[in-house]
Amino acid sequence: MKARAIGAGAGLLTLMMLSGCASGPDNESLCATVSGYQMPDESQGLYRAVVTHLNGKPVISRPNYRLTPGEYQFTLAELIDSPRLKVKLAARKTKTLTLHLEANQRYHLAAQFNQDKIYRGLDSDYWQPVVWVQESHECEFLSESN
Repeated sequence: MKARAIGAGAGLLTLMMLSGCASGPDNESLCATVSGYQMPDESQGLYRAVVTHLNGKPVISRPNYRLTPGEYQFTLAELIDSPRLKVKLAARKTKTLTLHLEANQRYHLAAQFNQDKIYRGLDSDYWQPVVWVQESHECEFLSESN
């Protein structure tokens, strides 16, 4: 009688595990896209920015980064081309933006030029990295068999 009860319990456990696997979405293929290729609206103080590091590791800048959902740190360099920017070249340093990426979303990065005052000298507070647009975007990693 004990052997029959253990066998039935093992069968039930196996069935529950298999149904859990079959009913859930394939989260491994879901992704989010982070983009820096679109020209933001300069009239709103937004300028292009390029990614130099991802999670502290240097990267070759590219228009799109397709990533699994989760938290990431992007280090960006601003490309602000404004006659109002009066800081020295040494003040033009990279800044880090931490994002929690959600599946099927696209995040457009930009440099927000703070135009509340004229920044001069070595003052690096003249800009900050921002997401200027977040939009729905189907994103899926393709399997290697396709």
